[in-house]
Amino acid sequence: MSFGFVAFHYPAPEHVDAFLAECHQVAEAMRRQPGFESVGVWVTPDGDAVVTTGAFESEEAFLATAELAREMDATPDGLSDLEVRPREVHFLVSR
Repeated sequence: MSFGFVAFHYPAPEHVDAFLAECHQVAEAMRRQPGFESVGVWVTPDGDAVVTTGAFESEEAFLATAELAREMDATPDGLSDLEVRPREVHFLVSR
């Protein structure tokens, strides 16, 4: 059973490019972690939100990768200096 997430981030319009660059740095680091399955960085057509997705072999693999993301100042919870409102994170389990 895989474990995943979908997160909606709301960076300020002037920070979208910087926010995307950070997302891609974290995504690249995630790709090298044990239990990694997939990662995606998306932008809504209107440009109002950046959507990140990830899938891992298990919740434990996700938690280990989330710790790495925290070390990079990117967490699945909280609000970065580039965001104008709290992100919305949804965790998923394959069935």
